[in-house]
Amino acid sequence: MANPPNQRWAGDRLGLTESGSGSLAKMPRRIIAILIDWFAARLISYAFFGDDNFATVTIFAIMQIALTATIGNSFGHRIAGLRLISLKRGPNIGLRAALLRAALICVVIPVAIWDADNRGLHDKAAGTVLVRR
Repeated sequence: MANPPNQRWAGDRLGLTESGSGSLAKMPRRIIAILIDWFAARLISYAFFGDDNFATVTIFAIMQIALTATIGNSFGHRIAGLRLISLKRGPNIGLRAALLRAALICVVIPVAIWDADNRGLHDKAAGTVLVRR
């Protein structure tokens, strides 16, 4: 997706730097982060619930909500060098944004649709952005 004429790079309109710490997280890091989180949820589900699909999604959602609301990143985010911030509140995204974001991630479709700032619908709805640490 091309940047709008008044935007020099993805995240420019949001006040994010072009590269380095605080810049918008690029797709490869995001994919790595979500795969790590999903793998962790699957391992827990396998160990305690016989790899039940509902348990896996529930564990994944709980991890996303608890970790992003409290420390600003999930296991996958941390390993991939990412953190989640609120556009209004800064580094503390809060429980409501974490709940909304996790619910939309579990629905999958909002994650697959993004804007010129490379923010998925789940991040737009929650008022959050995933940046490099």
